[in-house]
Amino acid sequence: MDSMQNPFRGNGLPENVLMGAPWPSIDAAAPEALLAQCPAASETPLVEVEGFGPRLWVKDERGRMGLGSFKALGAAYVIAHEAVPTGAEDLSTALEGRAYVTASAGNHGLSVAAGARIFGARAVVYLSETVPEGFAARLREKGAEVVRAGADYEASMGAAAQAADEKGWTLLSDSSWEGYFDLPHRLMEGYLAMAAEATRQMPEPPTHIFLQAGVGGLAGACAAWFRHVWGDAPQIVVVEPEAAPALHHSIAEAHPVETVGPVSNMGRLDCKAPSLIALKGLARDADVFALISDSEASAALPDLADKGLSTSESGAAGVAAMRLMDLPQDARVLCIISEEADG
Repeated sequence: MDSMQNPFRGNGLPENVLMGAPWPSIDAAAPEALLAQCPAASETPLVEVEGFGPRLWVKDERGRMGLGSFKALGAAYVIAHEAVPTGAEDLSTALEGRAYVTASAGNHGLSVAAGARIFGARAVVYLSETVPEGFAARLREKGAEVVRAGADYEASMGAAAQAADEKGWTLLSDSSWEGYFDLPHRLMEGYLAMAAEATRQMPEPPTHIFLQAGVGGLAGACAAWFRHVWGDAPQIVVVEPEAAPALHHSIAEAHPVETVGPVSNMGRLDCKAPSLIALKGLARDADVFALISDSEASAALPDLADKGLSTSESGAAGVAAMRLMDLPQDARVLCIISEEADG
C-alpha cells in the first residue's frame, strides 16, 4: 500500500483549479425525507466485526433497497427528486417520455435503471468492454437498455454524453466535470442518508474512517457529513486502486489529473478521472490518500466472508487498507462494505 498525507487538509485545493465545482452537500434531511416515502427503503445495519485488530464497525450496504449496494441512494434519488415535483397523481407515470442515459462500471447503472422504471422513464446504460456480461444481464432485468461502447469507463461515458446531446436525453452521471455539476451534486446528496445512519448507529465517534473511492462520490459525500457531525478528530483515509489513482494523483499535483493504468479487479473503483465535486470536498476533508493493489484487496475477502460479510474487492477496499496500516489497538474504525459479492 502507498499512502500520502493530504497537504490541503482543512482548506482544500485552490478554487481556480476546480472549474466552479460546488462543495458536497451536507443536507442529509433531504434524502432522508424522500426515502421515508419509499416502501423499499430501510436502514442498513452497522456491524461490529471482531478479529481485525482494532475495534471495527462496518456499514453493510449489501442489502440497500434490494439493489445490492449504496448506489441505490444515488441516481434513483435524483430521478425521484425530478418525479415528485411533477405533481402527477400516479408517480409511476410521472416521467413518461423522459430518458436517462449514463455509463456505469457497476452499481450506478442499476440505480439509474431502478429509478427510471419506478417513475415511468426510460434508462439507457453504456458499458465498456471490460464490464462483465452478467452485469449487463442484471441491467436488462431492471428494464434498462444496454449499449456497449469503448475500452474503459471513460470511453463509455463519452459515448453516453454524446448520445444525450444527440437525442435530447438526460445525462445522469455519478461523476462531475466542468459545466456538469447539478445532477451529480444531487446524486452525492443521496449518499448522505447512509452517512447519517452511520453517525446515529455508531456507539461513539470513530478515530479512523476508511472510504473507498472510484470517481469519489461516496467518499466525498461521507467525508463531508462526518466532518459536519464529528469535526476534525477522526482520521479519514481515502482508498483507491493503485491502477486508478485519480484522486491521489490530483492531490499530489494540486489539480485534477486523468490517470492511465491497467484494469483493476476493484471494478467499481476502476475510474481514471476524479469527480470535481468529490475532489473539492476530499481535498478539504481527507487526511490520507492511500493506494492498494488488486492482491491486497483480494486478501481481505476470505476473512470478511468468514464473518458473514461476503463482498467484492471494491466493497472490501476500505477494510483491506485498514489492515495494512499500523493502527493503535485502541483505535475505533469505521469502514463501509459498499456492495454485495460479484456474481
